[in-house]
Amino acid sequence: MNESDVTGADVTGSSWVVVGAVRDTGGMRNILVVDDDPTVSEVVTGYLERAGFAVARAADGPEALRLAADRWPDLVVLDLMLPGMDGLEVCRTLRERGPVPVIMLTARGDEEDRVLGLEIGADDYVTKPFSPRELVLRVESVLRRGAAPPAPAPARAAGITLDPAARRATRDGRELSLTVREFDLLSHLMRHPGRAHGRESLMREVWGWEFGDLSTVTVHVRRLRGKVEDDPANPRLIRTVWGVGYRFEPGDAEEGDPDA
Repeated sequence: MNESDVTGADVTGSSWVVVGAVRDTGGMRNILVVDDDPTVSEVVTGYLERAGFAVARAADGPEALRLAADRWPDLVVLDLMLPGMDGLEVCRTLRERGPVPVIMLTARGDEEDRVLGLEIGADDYVTKPFSPRELVLRVESVLRRGAAPPAPAPARAAGITLDPAARRATRDGRELSLTVREFDLLSHLMRHPGRAHGRESLMREVWGWEFGDLSTVTVHVRRLRGKVEDDPANPRLIRTVWGVGYRFEPGDAEEGDPDA
């Protein structure tokens, strides 16, 4: 089996999600691969194992949840198009157990699935046809950012306190439930108040990508506004800079702007 087995037509008809909760497992990080296609599962598992991960496999959602309950994985590779319990429901159930980073693998041009996955908290995605080596690099990137050492000093603005060491954010004393990418995005914006950030710049500085679909940034900004703004439809903290991107304004303002 080789890379063409994954980039061929058999794979481009389905979508995937990667979910992970980073923790120290004594050297090897555990990944749970959930897919009902044994060929795809075997190819992805092989690449991940060669990259130094310990991998378990499940063929459907209920089996995946049982395996996760027995041994909580550092990362889950989850096919959206599963029989019975679909991947989105599995993803929601896993996320209810704690904050976990998410990477989605989508069919080329399947924007609806991609945006839906981002809306439920995906942190990253890979578009098919895909390279298994690229998937491994994206997984490693998410795990690295989830660990995030060394942490800078806490940041405070507009009632928001961001503690990078604890990966914890609060607003007016109320804890904010942020995904890994949402936390990193808010941290980046708060540490550069008043600066206009282009979507390409945010993708490079926050996601670590040199290229990608800029709608990823747009969706994450929309989700972040929903968690930090009093009125997400009329945002006062994360402003749209038309034709450029976004700017964090910690001071009060009379008018907001519409969501981008």
